[in-house]
Amino acid sequence: MRALDELLHGNVPDFLRKLKPVHMSHRSPHGEMITALIWVTPDYLAIGSDEDFLRIPLSYPSAVAAAQAFDCVLPTRKIVDAIYDQATCHLEPAPLPPGPKMRSSEYYLKHREMIRNQRKEAGCALGELVSGHKKDVVLTNHLNEKPGRIAIYGWHRKNGEPIQPLSTVHGERYADYSHGVRLIYKTVWINGQPRSILEVLQDPRLANVLTYEGFIARLLLMLLLK
Repeated sequence: MRALDELLHGNVPDFLRKLKPVHMSHRSPHGEMITALIWVTPDYLAIGSDEDFLRIPLSYPSAVAAAQAFDCVLPTRKIVDAIYDQATCHLEPAPLPPGPKMRSSEYYLKHREMIRNQRKEAGCALGELVSGHKKDVVLTNHLNEKPGRIAIYGWHRKNGEPIQPLSTVHGERYADYSHGVRLIYKTVWINGQPRSILEVLQDPRLANVLTYEGFIARLLLMLLLK
């Protein structure tokens, strides 16, 4: 909760405040082309300044609370894939040895340095759309089937394949060094017109532009704070 408090009090690097556009599309079975323009944070939520920040993993309730506080939502798997495809900076996953330290400050800091060094070697500037260095906390219908869990997906390799398939193994309070929280702005432009992203994700005609799952059922219940 202390991490969430810091975020809610505005202790966020400036570079994260400038959202990046991501374009998506889907052709319906009837031949209708649906396009979407979403706006996303260029990197995962972090605490600190541009000069000194720490990407901070959050439990599912805290991730939902942070997203709501910033007028955003969490991504779907399809959105995570689109962000990776359109990122201007692709970083390699850097797993650390599994074990009890996965949830420790030691691992958080060690992983930060690994990402920092890799980003500098790649010549990626702060504020670029970057992907590949964390798993995402995502929205999925599987959370309706297994309430009280957190859904994780991503950590894409350079070939575009994720290390982490969709998983709801962990309880909703779980977070470790490999997790990241990417925020998606609450307004999406569908065929050039602004719409609520929550409405679109629940609309069987439109949702496929943003999700592989047809639509997200009981979404508002899924986003209730716990």
